[in-house]
Amino acid sequence: MGKSPAPKDKRDGPPPRSRWTSFVADEPAPESAGAAVKAVRGLHEQGNPLHRLRVEHNASTMLIHLSDEDGRGWTTIAIDRATRRWAVEHDARQADTASAAYRSLYGPSPSGAENAENDELPGTT
Repeated sequence: MGKSPAPKDKRDGPPPRSRWTSFVADEPAPESAGAAVKAVRGLHEQGNPLHRLRVEHNASTMLIHLSDEDGRGWTTIAIDRATRRWAVEHDARQADTASAAYRSLYGPSPSGAENAENDELPGTT
């Protein structure tokens, strides 16, 4: 058997083992008098609130948004709920990655046609 090619990054082999952990919920916004408590929609890495995660969905698509460790960029995974096909995009802005991942998954909308679902992508308006 041949030896597998060397990793393309600076590591030699897998990273060292460490304890697995989970993202935790953001703190809920303070209640104002008479207002209902808003649902917590964001998660972040415990000890690193800049490393965030959010999941949004509609009837046909799930969008999973993951920020860079330092919060300066975003990776979005778009998943078709019926087929489980997926697409991944990375860019500086969450709205750009959401739109790009959606287009990668479903293709561009027909020229001149309005795509109501694409127009309603979270974070793109």
